[in-house]
Amino acid sequence: MIRVWEKRYGAVVPARTGTNRRLYSDAEIERLRLLARATEAGHKIGIIAKLELADLKRLVATMAVQGAMEGDKPVPKEPSHGQGTPVTKAWAEGAPHEAENVALPEAGSAEQSDARLVLDALEATRSFRSDFLERILEQGAVRMGHNGVLYRLICPLAQEIGELWQRGEVTAAHEHFASAVIRDFLMRHARPYAMEEGAPRVIVTTPAGQLHELGAVMVAAAAANLGWRPVYLGPSLPPAEIAGAALQNGARAVLLSIVYPADDRWLPRDLVQLRKLLPASVEIVVGGRSARAYADALKQIGAISPDGMEELCDLLEEMRESGPGDDGTSNPNAGTPT
Repeated sequence: MIRVWEKRYGAVVPARTGTNRRLYSDAEIERLRLLARATEAGHKIGIIAKLELADLKRLVATMAVQGAMEGDKPVPKEPSHGQGTPVTKAWAEGAPHEAENVALPEAGSAEQSDARLVLDALEATRSFRSDFLERILEQGAVRMGHNGVLYRLICPLAQEIGELWQRGEVTAAHEHFASAVIRDFLMRHARPYAMEEGAPRVIVTTPAGQLHELGAVMVAAAAANLGWRPVYLGPSLPPAEIAGAALQNGARAVLLSIVYPADDRWLPRDLVQLRKLLPASVEIVVGGRSARAYADALKQIGAISPDGMEELCDLLEEMRESGPGDDGTSNPNAGTPT
């Protein structure tokens, strides 16, 4: 695990002996111990590995305070040497690395700042501080720009909230709170031309029973930033209402977010029904953490299932450039946009 932290995330960059054994300084050992405690508490190594030592200490101290307040969620105890912990003398000396002279990535100041913003945004969500979360998002927008704040702050935050929710460490109320604040923020910062009447339209929602809307909110923002006019319908809509909105708005595609549950017995039926209600020229694009659990139904209806936000944005750009319909004609069954 530690070598993965080194190679993939640049958590530490130990010195080497003449025989290529690792030599860890006291500061690096302390850093690894803090990282171990934080990851045991549920924080993602991909985010916290970029933090400076002082910020790691602050994070672990915050965990201790939260653990004392919650009572039933004790913070993992700090490991001690010689008891099967991640950091032992033998491990610190290490064995020769399998690949010689591997260049380990360095955690730059920009990455460290990104990680701090994600953690601060998560803390604001945990404490239901909308003013605090709004300030963090505004700070991210100033420093990163519209695309940057979406990919480097909001997406990691959404992933962190989703994983904490699955482990029962935050509630659905936290997710809905974050969704509302982020939705308002993204609407204020949407690129003006995406709201022009002539911009191609896309419906964004979640199917019935899918109550987690943060993914859909981010998709709507990404679409707007790429020059689409997203019609965001909120979460949990039945097929007829989704199709009706698509027809009334002359939408070129329907974007669905499927996060939880991954075993809804009715969802495949609803997807099939939605495909029947939509013209063939209207694409159905499905993403989200649980989308793959419905792979058979998605294949049956010919839905497109991008692998992540970056692939979705590439798809939206291609669709916008190609124009409506496979033959370049507009959808004859669509109503007049309103």
